Amino acid sequence: MPRSGTTASPSAQRASGPEPDAPAPAWSPAAFPWDDALALGLGVLGWRPGDFWSATPREFAAALGRRARPEALSRGAFEDLLAAYPDRT
Repeated sequence: MPRSGTTASPSAQRASGPEPDAPAPAWSPAAFPWDDALALGLGVLGWRPGDFWSATPREFAAALGRRARPEALSRGAFEDLLAAYPDRT
C-alpha cells in the first residue's frame, strides 16, 4: 500500500483490474473439440495415445482423408450460380 502523499506504481495500478470503461473483446475463440479429436484418433484411426499426441495437425488431417481438395467448379455449375445470384446493376 502506498504511503500517504505517494501514488501506487504503474504495475500496482494495473493489478487492480481492467478499467471500468474498457471495451470487452469483440471475439472469443471457441474451445478446441478435444473429445471429437480423441474419438477420431484413438477410436476411428486406432492410434495409440502416443501416436495421437505426437502427430501434427497436418498428419492428423491426412490420416482422416482431409487432404483431398474439392472438385473445381464446372462451367454448368458456375452458370447456375450466375443465374441464381445475378450481379446487381
